[in-house]
Order: sequence, then C-alpha cells, then structure tokens
Amino acid sequence: MIDRQIINKIIATVHIEDVIGEFVPLKKQGTSYVGKCPFHKGEFASFSVSPSRGIYKCFACGKGGNVISFLMEYKGLSYPESIQWLSQKYEIPLNKENVGREISNTKNTDGDISK
Repeated sequence: MIDRQIINKIIATVHIEDVIGEFVPLKKQGTSYVGKCPFHKGEFASFSVSPSRGIYKCFACGKGGNVISFLMEYKGLSYPESIQWLSQKYEIPLNKENVGREISNTKNTDGDISK
C-alpha cells in the first residue's frame, strides 16, 4: 500500500492545471481555467479546472474529480499508476516495492495492466 502521507504530499504538490493542461488546452478565466471537455464531444468550453480547490468539472457531461481521477479517466490508469505518474512528474520518491505490488494487483488475468 502506498503511504497515505506520500499521497497527501503528491496531491498538495501537484498543480492540477499543469497536469490537465498537458492533455487539454486550457485558458485562464478569473481564478479558474476553462477548455473543451476531453470526455465528450462538444463545441463549447464547458470544462473547468479550479486550482484553488484542486478539482475539475465539466458542466455539460458532469464528469469531475481531482487530478488522480482525471488521470484514471483520461489516461486509463489505475489509482496506483496515477500516483506513480504524478510522483515521477513532480520527483517525489515512492516506496517502489509497495507501488509495484499495488500495480501488479491491478493486472487482468491475461497479465496486462488495465488501461
């Protein structure tokens, strides 16, 4: 199991707008960022990212969550894989033994990681 303190440190360190901005073009609007939702086809910028709250929300399709749930939904990563992705991006060391065990627990019966 990944230490909860490390997960909290990653969440506190992460800039959600930077992570989501790698995949979705965002435009600053007041204290938030907006863009087209990556989870549905739409013409308008219904997707909002709030750095102060650490969340995203699409006001058209209803998808929302934090940076971890975004990576899980957008990239198809498991929870431990999302934590590992963020830890690598922000250079926060993880206990590799525990992460490896958690990732191996997310594998399908054919040995492929769920994505």
